[in-house]
Amino acid sequence: MAVITLVDDDENIVESVKLALESHGHTVRAYHDGASGLAALESEPPDLAVLDVKMPRMDGMEVLRRIRQTSNLPIIMLTSKDEEIDEILGFNLGADDYMTKPFSQRLLLERIKAILRRAGIDQSEPMDPEASSKALKRGKLSMDPARHESTWDGQPVRLTVTEFLLLQALAQRPGFVKSRDNLMDAAYDDQVYVDDRTIDSHIKRMRKKFRVVDPEFDAIETLYGVGYRYRE
Repeated sequence: MAVITLVDDDENIVESVKLALESHGHTVRAYHDGASGLAALESEPPDLAVLDVKMPRMDGMEVLRRIRQTSNLPIIMLTSKDEEIDEILGFNLGADDYMTKPFSQRLLLERIKAILRRAGIDQSEPMDPEASSKALKRGKLSMDPARHESTWDGQPVRLTVTEFLLLQALAQRPGFVKSRDNLMDAAYDDQVYVDDRTIDSHIKRMRKKFRVVDPEFDAIETLYGVGYRYRE
């Protein structure tokens, strides 16, 4: 199964989540502060990381920001705050998912399972090989799901697992509008609920990445009140 790094200063949460993950066959590396967690993530990258936001020595948002400079590692954020701004900031920095404490351990396990499956790590429920591995070319955009690589006009654009799946869903049918519900279905497990602003945050960050290599990038079009579409 997967190697998962868990970083949280609450020892009770670390121990209970660690036991639950290990009971499902995963290998868990646990750390109790952001600095040691970041060092471990950089030296021994896992398949997925779960990061608390509020931690000593370095908070989870800073760990996320630094990891995203070099890696597309799937990341779930945890927070004890019930503030919308934390969630928006987390998604804007590139988190794949977000949970507020206190959280359902069962739901956390489901979300971890969903992200691992989307990343092609958990093969207990095989994905459609046509949808998951077929290379895609749309104008300047090229996507290779088998290698999780995307380029724009020959230049690489590093996307998270969620961003890659959202773009793939849009680019498969240029000109056709995808509602936010359609995009949720494409990028998230059907047992995982996310709201509209989650999709919007992922799209906003994706556009920003493409505009680094092409300031004129406008291939992802917003239709207000309807959804998004890809145009060549």
